[in-house]
Amino acid sequence: MQGYLASISFVDGCVGRVIDALDKSPYADNTVIILWGDHGWHLGEKLHWRKFALWEEATHTPLMIIAPGITRLGQRCPRPVSFIDIYPTLIDICGLTPKKELEGKSLLPLLKDPKAKWDRPALTTHGRNNHSLRSERWRYIRYSDGTEELYDHNKDVLEWNNLADDPKYAGVKKQFAKWLPKLNAPDVPRARRKKKRSQKNAKNRSKNKKAG
Repeated sequence: MQGYLASISFVDGCVGRVIDALDKSPYADNTVIILWGDHGWHLGEKLHWRKFALWEEATHTPLMIIAPGITRLGQRCPRPVSFIDIYPTLIDICGLTPKKELEGKSLLPLLKDPKAKWDRPALTTHGRNNHSLRSERWRYIRYSDGTEELYDHNKDVLEWNNLADDPKYAGVKKQFAKWLPKLNAPDVPRARRKKKRSQKNAKNRSKNKKAG
């Protein structure tokens, strides 16, 4: 855990150096900055370690956006969003032609007003047909075998009390279900995975022989 916190501190310092250099450059007032992490990290929460889960600690990641003339110093937004929203946001900020095929939604309204209405839950997928949806209050998970989890973050921030089997919350689950992906990409063919793994192992053996 100490090593994990040290890594965060080191990265934070490196980001600070980049920002300091940008602030001293002629591009400070016309450069959009977006900083995000690819996943969260369990340090024992829910008796789980590292990532590889659809719970809060594994799916809650940093997302910071600075857009000159749009965002304000110190503003924070409580709305859960997804990383698929980043590209549409950049298109919107830069005034480029929107792409209809994108499934994400521009975050520009939230950058202008962090309390603006936002009815889309944040989607996370881990493994085919395993999805988690997070609103400001709820987390809903549905796995490929049909099992479900539902947590009320107003009362259960550590996600210990699964409400999915309580009939009282059937309406909540129904509302979330409409946001589940309609299309799930097929798995990579097993034979192809084995071939890639064999090629990688052969390459590593060759490197070891040279090193010896």
